[in-house]
Amino acid sequence: MDALCDWPMAEVTSLYPSLKDVQPGLAELQSSLPPMVVPAHTELFSENAACQGFPLVLEGEIKVSRHSDDGRSLELYRVVPGELCLVSSASLFRSQPLAACGITTRPSTFLLIRPELFKRWIETPAFRNDVLGLFAERMADLTALVDAVAFHRLDRRLAAALLGRGQHLNLTHQALADELGTVREMVTRLLRRFERDGWVALGREQISILNSAALRALAS
Repeated sequence: MDALCDWPMAEVTSLYPSLKDVQPGLAELQSSLPPMVVPAHTELFSENAACQGFPLVLEGEIKVSRHSDDGRSLELYRVVPGELCLVSSASLFRSQPLAACGITTRPSTFLLIRPELFKRWIETPAFRNDVLGLFAERMADLTALVDAVAFHRLDRRLAAALLGRGQHLNLTHQALADELGTVREMVTRLLRRFERDGWVALGREQISILNSAALRALAS
């Protein structure tokens, strides 16, 4: 995770307008704050580790998840350009270990804001309001996630997860299980049921949607 690249600071502030007012400003920091480029599936931070900095995503995407002792994973949210990471900000605010891990889903470019710089920037009203607004938005997202995990049947959640991705999905049963916060065996069992019903066709790391109307009816 040490590849560096040049990135126009004007584009950074177009993604994160509140950074125009922070001190020290981006122009002063440009030489000491080079963007980093990492490949897909790079772990940027890990659960229970100390937070090394606050990521500002310029390109790509970070998936933030929690993991259980038995190997299950639950996706909490994703961070794309222009958005902020709740787990990183909460860790820096409270000076506590990270509550989840972050992994890139595709090649990504980001700035890593050092903890001491983040604490200086948070004194700027515009940036502080952005971070506090993030807490409100992510809390609503996480409340919806808890509701889905606690109260919605897994077959409905799986049907919903299969929709909106096109007719042919190139992903594994394990990836779906991680997204839904369950185990691979449960996802495989349900997918085979969907296949018997003629709703999907299963291949090696591929799922073809044959009856999206039936999936949509189950998901609703």
